[in-house]
Amino acid sequence: MSSAWLLPEHIADVLPVEARRIEELRRRLLDRAHGYGYELVAPPMLEHLESLLSGTGHELDLRTFKLVDQLSGRSLGLRADTTIQAARIDAHLLNRDGVTRLCYCGPVLHTRPSGLYGNREPLQFGAEVFGHAGLEADLEVLDLAVDCLTLAGIAEPVIDLADARIVRGVLAGLPLDANALTGLVEALAKKDAATLAARSAPLPAETRDALGALLQLYGSDEVLGAARERLPQRPLVQDAIEQLAWLGSHLRSAHPGVRVGFDLSDMSGYTYYSGARFALYGAGATDPLARGGRYDEVGAAFGRSRPAAGFSLDLKALAAAGRPMPAASAIQAPWGEDASLRAAVRALRDAGEVVVAVLPGHAIESAGFRCDRQLVPVGDRWVVTARDAQPD
Repeated sequence: MSSAWLLPEHIADVLPVEARRIEELRRRLLDRAHGYGYELVAPPMLEHLESLLSGTGHELDLRTFKLVDQLSGRSLGLRADTTIQAARIDAHLLNRDGVTRLCYCGPVLHTRPSGLYGNREPLQFGAEVFGHAGLEADLEVLDLAVDCLTLAGIAEPVIDLADARIVRGVLAGLPLDANALTGLVEALAKKDAATLAARSAPLPAETRDALGALLQLYGSDEVLGAARERLPQRPLVQDAIEQLAWLGSHLRSAHPGVRVGFDLSDMSGYTYYSGARFALYGAGATDPLARGGRYDEVGAAFGRSRPAAGFSLDLKALAAAGRPMPAASAIQAPWGEDASLRAAVRALRDAGEVVVAVLPGHAIESAGFRCDRQLVPVGDRWVVTARDAQPD
């Protein structure tokens, strides 16, 4: 039996009601980014592989679909993340002095789903600030990310803050090879105390104690107080802690309904981020709805290493987690050849109304719309009335 209608695993059609919800949210998020001064870019889905993977880690390489260009014979990739493309645009196509703010929204493809129910074709929305090294840029992208969750109707959002410099500061000066470093990072990411103790056994006592402490340093503001005491008194570590405190304070002030926490052993994107990083969750959720942070080296592969901070999210996942959207209000109209009827329908649509024409032999069947009004003849005019109401 033919199964031509079946889609690949973790690939799904987006049906009308969900598609409308995603599209309306897309417009809201792009409008909000525009309100912050971000300029929209639309990079291609397909690029030379070395460009797509420049400055990224092994994980993104594994998630990228690869193919051979039939014109040039070169290896191409279907983008799995748009951030590196935004960095290329900033470095080579715009090449501006000062601050550049870019945003984007488009599909990405993954070879593997991010989880058991993950989608391999996310609709990625993101925003990036290039050219400012101060915490003001980090706070701006955090504010915009929170606004995006709020616009989606996410109840009681939660922010987890961390900083890649803390672990780097703890391990600074130690002769660790790549395998040893990877093992420590993986143990921290999994919060695996036994494995971490085994892998850190050859290290100095101060380092072992600091790595073990990181597993316990998650929670609210008391975490930062404990970190100041339990982690090495090194400038890189202590500066990172103070900057996390600054970000947390400003976030609470601007977004009192958002719960701000800290997880100093969060290792997501460790090889990618260069400073503060964050994850945003809905209340009670285990998977983040948005991730971001500072990644100052992202443009180095393109010959222009500029300070950079940003975030991205999957618009499909955000729409599914957000507040349900009611069916759109619409006007039901008869189909007819009468010139005055056709002119009335056209005028209503020009005014922004949804007018659904009932085609001959059919009842109204537009599940995505709520036809609460109707277009009816009154003398020589066509008038909009409440559905089933009798015109005067």
